[in-house]
Amino acid sequence: MARHLITSALPYINGIKHLGNMVGSMLPADVYSRYLRQRGEDVLYICATDEHGTPAELAAKEQGLPVAEFCAQAHDAQKAVYDGFALAFDYFGRSSSAENREITQHFARKLNENGFIEERSIRQVYSPVDGRFLPDRYVEGTCPHCGYDKARGDQCENCTRVLDPTDLINPRSAISGSTDLEIRETKHLFLLQSKLENEVREWVARHDKEWPQLASSIAHKWLTEGLHDRAITRDLDWGVPVPADTWPELAAEGKVFYVWFDAPIEYIGATKEWADQDPSTRDWKSWWYDVDTDVRYTEFMAKDNVPFHTVMFPATELGVREPWKKVDYVKAFNWLTYYGGKFSTSQKRGVFTDQALEILPADYWRYFLIANAPESDDSSFTWEHFTATVNKDLADTLGNFVNRVLSFSRKRFGDDVPAGGEPGEAEARLGEEIAKLLGEYESQMEALQFRKAAAALRALWSAGNSYLEEKAPWLEIKTDKDGAALTLRTAMNLIHLYSVVSEPFIPASAKTMREAFALADDTATWVTADEAKALTSVPAGTPFTVPPVLFAKLTDEDLETYKERFGGEPS
Repeated sequence: MARHLITSALPYINGIKHLGNMVGSMLPADVYSRYLRQRGEDVLYICATDEHGTPAELAAKEQGLPVAEFCAQAHDAQKAVYDGFALAFDYFGRSSSAENREITQHFARKLNENGFIEERSIRQVYSPVDGRFLPDRYVEGTCPHCGYDKARGDQCENCTRVLDPTDLINPRSAISGSTDLEIRETKHLFLLQSKLENEVREWVARHDKEWPQLASSIAHKWLTEGLHDRAITRDLDWGVPVPADTWPELAAEGKVFYVWFDAPIEYIGATKEWADQDPSTRDWKSWWYDVDTDVRYTEFMAKDNVPFHTVMFPATELGVREPWKKVDYVKAFNWLTYYGGKFSTSQKRGVFTDQALEILPADYWRYFLIANAPESDDSSFTWEHFTATVNKDLADTLGNFVNRVLSFSRKRFGDDVPAGGEPGEAEARLGEEIAKLLGEYESQMEALQFRKAAAALRALWSAGNSYLEEKAPWLEIKTDKDGAALTLRTAMNLIHLYSVVSEPFIPASAKTMREAFALADDTATWVTADEAKALTSVPAGTPFTVPPVLFAKLTDEDLETYKERFGGEPS
């Protein structure tokens, strides 16, 4: 049995993330991790805050804090939100950790030993007003490719093209706003990706048939354009320092590694952070070093991160010439938009994760986002769609089923699961259908097709409603009390089944459903096909309670309140 190493794109330290960030990496990784754990797999889900780079320095400066203090506070704030969303990381680390510094410097030394790093003099933007060189995001201007006038010196947020600060039209300092900029000579380290291109190309080709089209097409696009040697150091105060034992002159100048060099290495670094908490029982290298046949590594990320993880980081790993684990499967996502426009952290457009939790519990958001995950194409968040989904799927299909079954049974039969007669033809048909739908749900989850998995889960919930409408125990009880008792007992077994299989999507609600039944030894982690057919996990005589309403229906007034606060369709 393979062990499953799972990582999601590291959320950048600069600010609370929006819903698009959540559904593009961390949430689907959590859903998949939870599912695998329930199926008995050995899973390690690792994530961390990405803390280096210019935005962290700029944000700290804006708040009047030392950058280390700013990052520590921001890490805790982000972690609190992810806890609120019930993201079950095995470890959530920090790229500023000593472990990441150690491993990043090791990678750089090995790349240098193998001839894949070169020191070069380059011409770089210098601001006399600020008295310093301006690396990547310290320079803003107009993108030469799409004309976006707020492009940054490392990447255009609008068209996603990777840039150099000297590419920008009408550049200005992000610190002072000064346009009095000069080009001066300075030295930096370059990763010689051009020398690794053929190896990367061969490695990507080996994954073509397995990776989703979005991931493989982006990787091939970059390879078609050719891999260029790339600067991997910056003139910053905050970052992984260039090791003085290898590059004494650059270390003396205070050079640090570029955030896109050290950030992917933090997947390994965070695993070592996890292991260092309990080194007697945890071995971080057993997940990362010389384990190709033992560990299946799955990465989750939005499409803007795909090039770095399918091309650039694999080039780094290949160049180290050590047997570090490389990704097996890249689950890439398109954009979640807000009324067709981009969510934007910098422009405060859309719903942010902390705001979402202020409005409604996490399960509302978890279900909606995964059921509408931007897999094959972009998907749009609108308050109308969100409200309709919550009301139809969560409140009506699942929540109402649970409430009316348990409330009606308690009213007519008391606080124990009723016995009733023996299952008949209707129950046999239901069992066959549930087993079939469960198999579909499992297949889609294993294929990482989240929208289809959500549709299969929804169909499981709907099957219970169809059975209830067919049997109509509120009428059946008038002529056949034992028949009505059987119907309700069968429905209660469905509720327990839902509590188990819905846990990856809606963990808090699943826990509430399961705890409604006072089973003596309820240790089930999954439901087999035979168990689904039999529907006997909650025997007659089991005490139960009627939980609070699982999902409240959202009203027109709620809809208008949300739109007033966050805006509807953007202009």
